[in-house]
Amino acid sequence: MFITRKSVPRRTFLRGLGTTLALPLLDAMVPALSAKSAKPSPRLGFIYIANGVIQDQWNPTAVGTQFDLPAILKPLVPFKGQMNILSGLAHLQADTFGDGTGDHPRASAVWLTGVHAYDRTKPGVEVRLATTADQIAAQHIGKGTQISSIEMSVDAPTQGACDSGDCFYVNTVSWRSPTTPNPAEMQPRVIFERLFGDGGGAASRRALAKNTGSILDSVTQEVGRLANTLGPGDRSKLSEYMDSVREIEQRIQSTESASTQSIDLPERPLDIPESYEEHVKLMFDLQALAFQADITRVFSMIMCRELSSRTYPNIGVTDGHHAVSHHRNDPDLIAKKAKIDTYNVLLFTHFLKKLRDTQDGDGSLLDHSLIMYGGGMGNGNLHRHADLPCLLLGNLGGQFKTGYHLNYPENTPMSNLLVTVLDKVGVRMDKIGDSTGMLQPDPLSVG
Repeated sequence: MFITRKSVPRRTFLRGLGTTLALPLLDAMVPALSAKSAKPSPRLGFIYIANGVIQDQWNPTAVGTQFDLPAILKPLVPFKGQMNILSGLAHLQADTFGDGTGDHPRASAVWLTGVHAYDRTKPGVEVRLATTADQIAAQHIGKGTQISSIEMSVDAPTQGACDSGDCFYVNTVSWRSPTTPNPAEMQPRVIFERLFGDGGGAASRRALAKNTGSILDSVTQEVGRLANTLGPGDRSKLSEYMDSVREIEQRIQSTESASTQSIDLPERPLDIPESYEEHVKLMFDLQALAFQADITRVFSMIMCRELSSRTYPNIGVTDGHHAVSHHRNDPDLIAKKAKIDTYNVLLFTHFLKKLRDTQDGDGSLLDHSLIMYGGGMGNGNLHRHADLPCLLLGNLGGQFKTGYHLNYPENTPMSNLLVTVLDKVGVRMDKIGDSTGMLQPDPLSVG
């Protein structure tokens, strides 16, 4: 790798044994770029939550900018000025067409497609959906990145019978094409090595860790040479970035050590933390690093899978999530469901803080991102696919005004939001699923 003292190419990589490390945006990279290309790239994230929400504790009572955050969204108070709450949106293609697919699988399938999912268990029915909005965006803004998109989950996939039909559609929200779903990865180690490692099975990784202590040690000399060409500010950025990568690697190694002990490691390491909270934060931290180094600009993450029976004993909810969502207006079950929803929002703020606190060009990663947080079911008790939970965080590099609660007319297609978001990253779509155009009215767009 050749680096001048005048500038550093934006797509600079540090390469070592089994390691390819992209760099964050440094000041020294800007002189090598035109004014147009020096502008930080847009990033998109899509985070799925399941089983609906307690809507009267989710939607603010006032619209516009003068609103108070309701109980479930209280953890987002520090980000109120950087977020938008959209209510009234619907995915009616998730309603039953009498074909047998369950409400929950249809909710997942429709979220980024606007397309109805037919029961694939019936004879003659093809596994077919549509290319999802995240993948349409990845084909455009992901060009030139190391990984066009990342698909993650922190809720284990399910198999067999669902509420009706089968569970195929609840295990991913991302489809590369109408017939090709993207599997959602749960293993932090696999995600880490996709980002920073370029090969080797379990045995070679163990040998590398034994010999070097870290896959990053093999790029130490390159880091030192690069640092000598940088100014004080860039050296500090580089040091902080490397520290963050190493800290995450150590957390993964600690989890593997605790879970495997003397057992011979399989090809896919047993590295999922026992704690749901640690698992969520680790995956969020990996994605924040991927954004920082511009390794990928698009991700999706299933934070909660439809029909999930996960329990949350650490917050006092020992009932399964899906069972609690069918509260039948029982105050105790409503309170438990609201606790789950609030807890997930609280964990989401961990990711938002990472993005907000990470410099990216003339702003932060959060400034240059748009993170959509929500799901394909509104009222989980009644299996309604209207008035969906939908939050937007970040302004996509000034493309959106923020700090609003917008209440759209009843049953406004959520697909219109997908068309609008894609338009803001330069992808013009006449139609996605059941969309009727871009969101109207649209008080959020700048210019």
